Amino acid sequence: MGVYQHFREEEHPFLDQVFSWLELIQRTYERRLTDFLDPREQTIIQSIIGPNNSNFQLRFFGGAKQSERQRAIIAPFYEEITDECFELVLLEGAFHEKFMSLNHGDVMGAFLSLGIDRSKLGDIIVSDGVFQFITDETIVPYLLTNFVSVKRAKVKLQRQPLSNLHDSTEQWQFYEKVVPSLRLDAVIRSLFNISRKQATLLIERGHVKVNFKVVDQLAYPLNEGDLMSVRGKGRGKFIEILGRTRKDNLKIKTALLKNN
Repeated sequence: MGVYQHFREEEHPFLDQVFSWLELIQRTYERRLTDFLDPREQTIIQSIIGPNNSNFQLRFFGGAKQSERQRAIIAPFYEEITDECFELVLLEGAFHEKFMSLNHGDVMGAFLSLGIDRSKLGDIIVSDGVFQFITDETIVPYLLTNFVSVKRAKVKLQRQPLSNLHDSTEQWQFYEKVVPSLRLDAVIRSLFNISRKQATLLIERGHVKVNFKVVDQLAYPLNEGDLMSVRGKGRGKFIEILGRTRKDNLKIKTALLKNN
């Protein structure tokens, strides 16, 4: 199994993809630009390539330093990589806050309804009557023509320089938690301060997502970089393992998305 034993079975196809990219780069000496990656996928690539690789360099960029979803460039160590190499475009639309409200999910739903894969969409920001999102420049002409409504409201997208990207309205509160294991039920109990029974019901009823996918297994093992969303409770992150306590429990760094 080698390196595969350190990752979940459902992550193995992504590992295969990363290894195929590395093989192609070694053979052709051409860099590889990925689609948008979630934080867990970014962590996987980093762990495979490592911080001191003499053959490859790895850079992430999603439009801003704080971007959650980012594209990666894997390239020979000698190549120069600039922000322009990531082929990102910022698109913006306006709506009347007085007559309607839009959120992150509404904008993403309108994007996906056009038949475009989620991997072509970066971060979404909604604030003060404006929504913005980062996307792949190759699909911008299609979006400018076909992205004409969100939540029954007519909209017109405009291309903006990346420097006009609004600051994210998301605010994360960081915590150190002690858990008996990295099982999903144990971590969400601690992070969201709920009972064992509540955690069990939420997971078994399909109300918990890990990295945007529903997980209904109580013992599902979490890894560093995982994002969790719990219906009615909010979003959280498992950032890293900090160590063990005297009782051999795990001390972990986590974060909760604050409600605005």
